Amino acid sequence: MRFSFPKIRSLFKISLQWVLIIPFLFQIFGTVGLVGYLSFQSGREAVETLAAEVINDTNDVVAEHLSSYLEMPQKLTQMNADAIRRGVLDLKDHERSAHYFWDQMQLYDLTYNGIGMIDGSGYGIARYDGQTATLEEWTGDTKDNIVTYALDAQGNPDEVLGVWTWSNFEESWYTNPINAGKPIWSIVETYLEQGGSVVFASASRPIYDPQGKLLGMLAADVQLLKLSDFLENLHIGQSGSVFIVERDGRLIANSGGISPFIVKPDHSTERFLASASPELLVQQVSQTIQEQFGGFHNLDQATELRLKFEGEPYFVSVHPWQEANGLDWLVAVAVPESEFLAEINANRSNTIALCLLALGAATGFGFATTRWIIHPILQLNQASSAIATGNLEQTVQGSPILELDGLTESFNYMAGQLRDSFTALEASKEQLEDRVNDRTAELKATLIELRNTQAQVIQNEKMSSLGQLVAGIAHEINNPVNFIYGNLSHTEAYVKDLLGLVKLYEQQYPEPNPAIEAEAEAIDWDFIQTDLPQMLTSMQTGTERIRAIVLSLRNFSRTDESALKTVDLHEGIDSTLMILKHRLKAQSERPAIEVVKNYGLTASIECYPGPLNQVFMNIISNAIDALEERAEQQTPEERECKPGIMTIRTRFVDDQWAEVAIADNGLGIPDDL
Repeated sequence: MRFSFPKIRSLFKISLQWVLIIPFLFQIFGTVGLVGYLSFQSGREAVETLAAEVINDTNDVVAEHLSSYLEMPQKLTQMNADAIRRGVLDLKDHERSAHYFWDQMQLYDLTYNGIGMIDGSGYGIARYDGQTATLEEWTGDTKDNIVTYALDAQGNPDEVLGVWTWSNFEESWYTNPINAGKPIWSIVETYLEQGGSVVFASASRPIYDPQGKLLGMLAADVQLLKLSDFLENLHIGQSGSVFIVERDGRLIANSGGISPFIVKPDHSTERFLASASPELLVQQVSQTIQEQFGGFHNLDQATELRLKFEGEPYFVSVHPWQEANGLDWLVAVAVPESEFLAEINANRSNTIALCLLALGAATGFGFATTRWIIHPILQLNQASSAIATGNLEQTVQGSPILELDGLTESFNYMAGQLRDSFTALEASKEQLEDRVNDRTAELKATLIELRNTQAQVIQNEKMSSLGQLVAGIAHEINNPVNFIYGNLSHTEAYVKDLLGLVKLYEQQYPEPNPAIEAEAEAIDWDFIQTDLPQMLTSMQTGTERIRAIVLSLRNFSRTDESALKTVDLHEGIDSTLMILKHRLKAQSERPAIEVVKNYGLTASIECYPGPLNQVFMNIISNAIDALEERAEQQTPEERECKPGIMTIRTRFVDDQWAEVAIADNGLGIPDDL
């Protein structure tokens, strides 16, 4: 069998047009696709991190509010018990004691504040509707033994609102602490008072006489429906939810604006389980916890999980919250992934559209360019084929492309000289090759320049994203830095107290135990006494510096303030100076630049703060550049005698215009510019 190698080689030939187009298309498509993919992946990672931070912050806020809101009733009953023990509060003087409870109700957000005695009598101040205070006073009788009074502005009984039957011994707020023998929270109960719904928890505390005999029960109640109001105002997204449940799964509060209990036909109330909540998202989270963990009672630590609700992924976090007197609740936060992915999905669509647009444009441009280039080459090819067949009378028309025009001239010259000498043909061929190499080098240089330009464009986009990232980071850093800054003063006070206590021990016991003395030497106690206050001072200075830098970054970036707003111009100028502070400091080649502020604006003005801050940045940076150029042309003595000075002056021109003038003693702008 015989093979025809020319025919085999012809199968692998490809048009010059495709040789020019295909690599260019692959380069464009690959670069844009890779950038889009990396951007999307980075965005997803950032979203998961942000979601965790938002959920944890929400849990912390809820836990802090619970601790603050539910700590007050227990402290109040303790204070009242101490007042009774010291004789400040006389339980037999109902009128004075009721006024005492009424004064406390004016200071604290309570639903009820009162006392029940062991003989069945008692009295207290109620505020079931959250606004109107009433006096309830009862005896130990079995029927119609309690009278409700309206109160005037001074807390005195005004008129009788009703008479009804009441018994301490049937109420959980009275019986539970007796059984426990200590202050506890009674079971969360629900009542229907005067046509309104009240859900409350009662902080009850038994009181005893000096001989240990039970006198009665103090109680301070708080309304738990206000927890739902607090959760509703957290604003964790249009589709997110926060709710609080007991270990048995019954709802305490939720952010959906739905009551955690139902009212039965007999006007009694019953709280329902979270798994039966009218809010479908709460119901779905509860059912998922039941399926995966066997119920809320099995969650002893913070738990993170993912679930799908109505076809959409959700981030869910459940954190236990406990209180020293018996409360054991769980806080659940559910946030949809779409709250964080909306912008990423939009960017992904934009990236795909841009890829397709770039690919289409590159393809069309490539076809047009290669067609323009190849047409004169085809003419040269036809002329060359004719010469190869022996027809030397060939002339090729010039091309508008400089390189190809030179090629056609060389070809025409070569065709004319071919008839005279093969030597001239070789010389012409070498000359042609040299010129082609030169043109190729020029094309390579042009390509390199194009790639550098493309890299610069990408870098500019990265810097723009970096500006937004800096604003976000400044916001996120601000919260922990404020927490550290706010606690340093307390830490310094505690350390001073502890050092003073140790010093008092040293004065009272000058000869310590050998083991204590050895341990003091081992930890270098004398150094610690000296260094610890200095360390706290350094930490104070560092946090103040961080706060100033964060404030400057937030004021300068103002990425969310592109609209017209009323702001303090001095604040924007000072933030810009803070960011450029490193350039104002003394350098090896010049002393520090002095900034003179003559602020004359006495009120905020209406402007575009973001673009205006960028203007300040550009002008002040240019002024620093001018002062540095001036310093380069000065002798060391001149630099010391005539340091760089920048003056910033503000004033109101009239009631419509404000003027900001920035001047320096640099070289100034050349006249030719």
